[in-house]
Amino acid sequence: MQALFQRAAPGVSLALQGGGAHGAFTWGVLDALLERGLVVAALSGASAGAMNAVLLAEGLRRGGADGARAALHDFWHAVAEGMPPLWHVPGDPPRLGPAGRALLAWTHWLAPSQLNPLDLNPLRDLLASSVDFDALRASAGPALFVAATEAESGRLRLFRRHELSADALLASACLPTIARAVSIDGRAHWDGAFSANPALAPLLRETGADDLLLVTLSPLAPVTVPDDAPGIATRVLDIAFNAAFLREARWLAELQADALQRRWWRGGLERRLARLRWHLIDADDALSALPAETRLVPEWEFLQRLRDLGRERAAHWWDRHAAALGHHSSVDALAVFGAAAPPLRNRPAD
Repeated sequence: MQALFQRAAPGVSLALQGGGAHGAFTWGVLDALLERGLVVAALSGASAGAMNAVLLAEGLRRGGADGARAALHDFWHAVAEGMPPLWHVPGDPPRLGPAGRALLAWTHWLAPSQLNPLDLNPLRDLLASSVDFDALRASAGPALFVAATEAESGRLRLFRRHELSADALLASACLPTIARAVSIDGRAHWDGAFSANPALAPLLRETGADDLLLVTLSPLAPVTVPDDAPGIATRVLDIAFNAAFLREARWLAELQADALQRRWWRGGLERRLARLRWHLIDADDALSALPAETRLVPEWEFLQRLRDLGRERAAHWWDRHAAALGHHSSVDALAVFGAAAPPLRNRPAD
């Protein structure tokens, strides 16, 4: 009889940012949350966040939470195994080696079609061996939203669960200076982080989960403005990859604040926004000191360290905020994404 009255664990929508090899931090977050029984209702991701989202969904399809944890582990291990020889210099953290630096230097002068005329992409084979896309598209499970950017128009292209393919994921992670644009339905696509990192609105408009957990890799706290040319170039790219997400999160937070002020009548969107509960696991202090080039170095020891950092952060968040799921927000979205207030961040000292 007790089981009849036991409250089911609330489903959660997960929004997962991209960040190359730094996506292993998100792997650790997901691993810890799945270990603790989090029920995933929907996933939205871009670039590495999209990879994590789809591998989690594929693992759930195959073997529940344990299957999802195994799928994520196997994928990231295979990414490390596929790193080109001489690509990196070991260390803490590892750095790009001569081969990696030479390739990046050549990208200033040669297009991907010239650097890689055969369009070789080991990630394509890895995705084909890791995900049964036919079975995933046809199966039930969490809603999926994978962001890519239409290169011709600059507009967001969202791939939903029934549309997913290896090409959709490759498009979501396509850095245009390094890889050729991915053609889908006759249109060229680049990295989804340009237009949504990740997309948030579909998690409200197309799913019923009222708990939204953001897992961010780009810094939310202010950073020191660089005054050297390489630092400026890196900061410009960071802003470009984070601007759409910050704008959308602020827009939703402000709309929610307006909706909550309406006491007597709310339209459909306002009712939906009023129910929304925000949660955040950020990687600011875990990743902020790492050189930007480490996003391009998926060395296995390094990935495991990032995974462990993600697991620690998620465990801390769970201990403090799991009881909020299904009841109330655990972070003030206006304080984090609003006009001028400093961001509230998840910290062991909180």
